[in-house]
Parts: sequence; structure tokens; C-alpha cells
Amino acid sequence: MPTITTNIKAIRDIMRKDTGVDGDAQRISQMVWMLFMKIFADKEEEWDLTIENYESPIPDKLKWQNWASDDEGLTGDQLMDFINNELFPALKDLDVTISPQARIIRSVFEDTYNYMKNGTLFRQVINEIDKIDFNNTEERHLFNDLYETILKELQSAGSSGEYYTPRAVTQFMVDITAPQLGDTVLDPACGTGGFLTCVIDAMRDQVKTAEEREKLQKGIKGIEKKPLPHLLCTTNLMLHGFDLPAVRRDNLLSKPYSDWSGKDKVDVILTNPPFGGVEEDGTETNFPAKFRTKETADLFLALIIRLLKDGGRAAVVLPDGTLFGEGVKTRLKEELMEKCNLHTIVRLPNGVFNPYTGIKTNLLFFEKGQPTKDIWYFEHPYPDGVKSYNKGKPINIKEFDLEKEWWENREDEKFSQYAWKVSADEIKNRNFNLDIKNPHQVSDNLASPEEILKQYQVSTQKLSDVQEEIMKVLTKALL
Repeated sequence: MPTITTNIKAIRDIMRKDTGVDGDAQRISQMVWMLFMKIFADKEEEWDLTIENYESPIPDKLKWQNWASDDEGLTGDQLMDFINNELFPALKDLDVTISPQARIIRSVFEDTYNYMKNGTLFRQVINEIDKIDFNNTEERHLFNDLYETILKELQSAGSSGEYYTPRAVTQFMVDITAPQLGDTVLDPACGTGGFLTCVIDAMRDQVKTAEEREKLQKGIKGIEKKPLPHLLCTTNLMLHGFDLPAVRRDNLLSKPYSDWSGKDKVDVILTNPPFGGVEEDGTETNFPAKFRTKETADLFLALIIRLLKDGGRAAVVLPDGTLFGEGVKTRLKEELMEKCNLHTIVRLPNGVFNPYTGIKTNLLFFEKGQPTKDIWYFEHPYPDGVKSYNKGKPINIKEFDLEKEWWENREDEKFSQYAWKVSADEIKNRNFNLDIKNPHQVSDNLASPEEILKQYQVSTQKLSDVQEEIMKVLTKALL
């Protein structure tokens, strides 16, 4: 790790000197498209050996090894002219019919930009990147670990921080849904690919042959509409050994709801859809009238229900507002409970998504095909001595051991302070308000009726005494 860590630190220090790169988001975008080019070049070395008659979609002059690998090659104004007027125009306009690789390159560069202006500094960055050998298994794994740190640092890049879901949360959701080789797994708002890479890690032990590896790669799908997280996700999956990441630049909400058919449906959906956001005017008209809203999370929930196969399972992060909201939210929850078995809601405490949002969130677990009969709630507690999470002390995967132990032993009394069950009939009587507080905590925190009455009487007497004292003072003052 020390060598690669030093390389990345050197790259960022060099970029900070360049007047064209403004802020962490641009620095990360700049660094990652260059890393993508290097990773792709190293992949092509491998494909030349493993794919018969492999032909690169990149013209020879534009290949990394022909303009970047020579540490005394193009530099200064000459280099910047090549990048801005040859490399980028060609990659943005690459013929996607050539090969799947061409489609990936074009999707990555379509809305990616070169921010650096100083060709000498640019050359220095290239030389640092070229030191990393992504065909070296050890170096690739070390860089992979470091890449996750880079993604976390998006939290300092303003609104770009919305792309990162805490690793402990994604891992718990993946562990519980337990995708199997052969399942089609989708994240319809995949950001930087946290759920997808977690699934890959979880399923790696199931892959023993080249055929199984291909099946895994075909089964993992992501959609992301914004260019920076799409670039980050594509690179992330390539670092996880995917030759052709099935990560598409798109907005699934822009396709008419009725156009989704059986061939589009999937076995598993894992996602943290953007909430609090508003879609463009007209997007809601793609949905049935009863689901029409501009609230992004609501539209994604309707889509998730639609895209699951019968027997398919989902784990979704949603805010408290979805649980207690009315109108469209009520109709969505009714649809969810009629078409799916919403069997579990894990209520997360404040601060899990700090510093991105202070909104309280929930993890909804459901299966398509059977209506909901009962919903189990589990209130995730803070660890001892912790009052909130923050950047320095995020939620840890070990904390979810409590939920995992409870998952198969839900009636066990030792979990009663955290878990409670509510019938579907009760939810319907509440007009599908799912915001149900922990009844055990309420009872633990409240005194007996007799004690409450006694406390009230004491408080009333104290108030009466104060009032009497005030009257005495006023009477004396007026004499």
C-alpha cells in the first residue's frame, strides 16, 4: 500500500497546482478518467492474450501506451493540444458498433472533461499513474482498497457526496438478500457502485470456472444518470475484475412505466435511490396517474416494484418521509404491500448518512409475489457510548451482527427491546402509515400512571406556590 498511497498523494498534490482544476470533485473526476485509460490499457494487454483476434476500438495513436507511457513523451502545450483536440473528441465520438469495449469507452467519455490546463503538470500526473500495474494482482487489490477511500472523500466535494452509501449499510443489505450466482442483480441508481462491488465480493467464492465468471459479469447491472458517478462506477467494477461492466448511463425514470416487460425484470434489487430530489418536468407522466409525483424516491419505489420478478427480492434505503407520507406515498405503500411481502423494516438511527444528510433512514426488505401479512420492525441501536455517527466514526458492519442474529430468531425475548411486529390490517387501519415507533422503548421510558399523576400533582403544587409568591411580592410593591 505505501507505494500506491504515495502515487495517489503525489497525483493530488500536482493537480492542486493546476489552475484549471477547481475543488475535490473535479480533481477526482480528472484523476479517475486518466486511471480508467491506464486500467483499460492494462486490460487490453490481458485481452490480447485471452481473446482470439482481439481488436482494440481505440486508434493506435490514442492508446495510453503510445502517448502516456513514455515519461519523456508529449508535454506542455503540445500535450494539452493532443488531449483537448485529438484524444477527447475521438473517444467521445467512438463508433459504439465496433465492440462492447467501444460502447464502454464512449459512455465513460461522453460527459467527461479534461480540467487540467498546464501540460507540464499533466505530464507529471501521467508519469505517476503509469507506475501502477493493474495486471499485477497485488497492486490491483491494494489500489482497489485505496479507491474506496477516494470514493469516501467525495463527501468533501459538495453535492457529489450523494453518491456514497456507507459500506456497512450496503454490506448488511447484500448479506441479508444473499444474491446467488445466476441471479440478475440490479441497482437502478448505482452511483459509484457500492452495492454492485459488494455483491461481487459476496459472490466471489461461488465462481470457480471461466463460465461462472462470465455468468457473474452478465448478472450484475447498474444504471446511473450522472457522468461523474458513472465514470467512478465503471472504473470501480473494472478494478473488481470485470472486463465489460454492465453499467449504463441512463435515467430509468424517463422510460414509460408500461414499457417495462418480463424480459426487463430481475431477481434482486439493491439500491439507495436519491431522496429529497425532484425530477425534471414531465418525468412523472411516464408513470400511472396514481403514482405521479416529482419526488425521485417515490418514482424509484414504483419502478422497483415493477422490475422485480415474482419471487424476486429487494433491499432499499428510504427516508422516514416515505413511511409516514400521504397522497402518492400512501398509494405506493398500498401497492408495495399488495404486490410484495414487506417482511422487515430496519430503522436506522440519526447520523448514519452524515455528512450527506441528517434525515433518518430505513432499510426495507421485501419479496415480490405475495401480499404482506405482517411487518417486523427492528430499531438499530447506537453502540455503547455513541450518541451519533460522523465522518471519523461511521457505522460499522459488526453492529449489524445483532440484526443478523435476530433475523432467524425473531420471537426470541432477548431481542424484544429492539424488535416488534405489526399486522398488515393494522397498517391498513393507519392509512398505510408505516412510521411506527418502538413500543418497548416508549413503555420503558414512561413511568406508571400512578407515578405520572403524582409527578403532575407535585408540579401543579410548585406552580401554585410560585404564583402565590409572585402575588405577595406585587401586593407589597403596590402598598
